[in-house]
Amino acid sequence: MIKQMSRRRRKDLITGYLFLSPAIITFSLFVLVPAVSVIIFSFYKYNIIAPMQFLGFRNWIRAFTADPRLVRVMKNTGLFVLLLAPMHMFFGLLLAQCAYRLTNHFRMSTYRLILYFPIMVSTASVAVAWTFIFDKDFGMLNYYLGFLGVEPIYWMNSSFWVYPGTMIFSLWKNIGVSFLYILIALQNVDPVLLEAADIDGATEWQKYFKVTLPMITPTIFFVLTTMLIGQMQIFAEPYLLSAGGPGDASRTISLYIYEVAYQMQQYGYASAIAIMLLFIVLFITFLQFKMQRLWVNYDNE
Repeated sequence: MIKQMSRRRRKDLITGYLFLSPAIITFSLFVLVPAVSVIIFSFYKYNIIAPMQFLGFRNWIRAFTADPRLVRVMKNTGLFVLLLAPMHMFFGLLLAQCAYRLTNHFRMSTYRLILYFPIMVSTASVAVAWTFIFDKDFGMLNYYLGFLGVEPIYWMNSSFWVYPGTMIFSLWKNIGVSFLYILIALQNVDPVLLEAADIDGATEWQKYFKVTLPMITPTIFFVLTTMLIGQMQIFAEPYLLSAGGPGDASRTISLYIYEVAYQMQQYGYASAIAIMLLFIVLFITFLQFKMQRLWVNYDNE
């Protein structure tokens, strides 16, 4: 086929592949090769030092039937998803609506900067500060709660309070993402539709729930999808704040994969769990795309 092409056509084709080659090489080295390696490792016993030993499906059988810790960390991950996703969505909508109501450009810019700034800061650096905030004896949070008559709380040392503590940190750190996407969606709602609702005598609540909210459902769907995928892989918050403790109380599946691979040196078993997590994320994402037709409105006319 290439022989039949003109010289100019062949030159354009070669030039195109040369421009694509950095992306292709990067994708192959950092995505394709590691992904294939993980699939292969999942059928072997591998710890870098000793030669690889073929185990067949034993890593998979262990993951599905013989690892009670994996069941616990999956429950923890599910709990984080069920609690954090609605929180991020609710507060993202609320804060975006508050910003949308601001008419002063300087106030709007300041408000956006304050909410988005934590996203730009390293999670590891701010987690150090938050461990002091959550400290039982000297933490700022317990200090102010003391004025309300609340006894000091063992935030990161309690199997119950570690969840609210982690969620407070996650909300502060990541709310800027959902906030910004939803704010942009609100700013792109056609004002003609809102004016028509005013003429029809609609109240503010009716305009929001009957006009504004349906118009931004595509953005809400995008934010919810990316958020659920991210929360299924939650790692930094429990790792930096509580190291998955106390015990396994806040250990998530991503943190467990990290510990199995790099602390226990069981790369084959960690690979099997990682592939399991991939299929769970794919299944949840598939369900979301199937269910979007029930509530997402793409009719912008």
